[in-house]
Amino acid sequence: MTSDETRDGVPLTNLDQPLFDGADATKRDLVDYLDAVSDRILPVLRGRPLSVQRVRPGQAPFMQKNLPKYAPDWIKSVSIWAEASQRRVTYALCDDRRTLLWFANQRAVEYHPALLARDHFTHLVLDLDPPEGEAFGLVVQAAGLVRQALDDAGLAGAVKTSGAKGVHVFVPVVARIAMDDLAAATRALAARAERVDPALGTTAFIREDRQGKVFLDSTRAGGATVVAAYSPRIRPGTPVSFPVSWDDLDRVTPGDFTLRTAPGLLGDGDPWAEQMPEPQALPADLIEEGHTIPIARVQAMHEGKRRARAKRGD
Repeated sequence: MTSDETRDGVPLTNLDQPLFDGADATKRDLVDYLDAVSDRILPVLRGRPLSVQRVRPGQAPFMQKNLPKYAPDWIKSVSIWAEASQRRVTYALCDDRRTLLWFANQRAVEYHPALLARDHFTHLVLDLDPPEGEAFGLVVQAAGLVRQALDDAGLAGAVKTSGAKGVHVFVPVVARIAMDDLAAATRALAARAERVDPALGTTAFIREDRQGKVFLDSTRAGGATVVAAYSPRIRPGTPVSFPVSWDDLDRVTPGDFTLRTAPGLLGDGDPWAEQMPEPQALPADLIEEGHTIPIARVQAMHEGKRRARAKRGD
């Protein structure tokens, strides 16, 4: 296969092909964008097991966790035991521009790093999702609930659009926090935000129980991944997940930040790094409260089984 061009020793091919249906972009646009923001996106990818979502012509998008066997031997990787699938997964580590360009040439559009960097968890994350068909403004209001809950707990966080319909709140934490304690604190923070205005936000994991409210998702703890700041998304127009200051959140929409517009909006800055607070210790009372709150997925599983039995008349 002949390459259209080579960058940093990486052959780039089929650059003028459409990226995906509705992208309003070519593969070249993806490569150029990721290259332009490489010094901003690499710091949030470096040292973290990486999953990517790829698009190939004529195929549905797919999530790739295992580094392919045909990957160049200069790409760093880490092997991790996956409890859910009972197997080892070899994840790529996207630590440099050359690796990022190789992934771009593989039509990797979305970049989902783990919250685990090397040997410790780095952030508490809440994912805010709007109810079906609702405008972004409702999510912005719910983000205000999370901000108040953070303030009340003596914590600070940074916020970004998810690149889809919601927002992500990241709270950097000091190293060596146990996974169970981090997950507990995340549940407690969501519960406290819900209590600020239960008519607006909900922690209900089962969709039918949300009743038109914004879902305050506290399940992104432990081995979970979250789409990286500056990552494109496989959505019409190819939006990107973009940092926004708390005070400007009500002045933007997710569609403001796309593969085409984001580099110009960034200029020479890196708002995600600039707005991210220093790592913080989690308050003991937050962790303690969280340990009294059932794990959402487990609770939802049991509730689903209970409802199924009730429906059958058992």
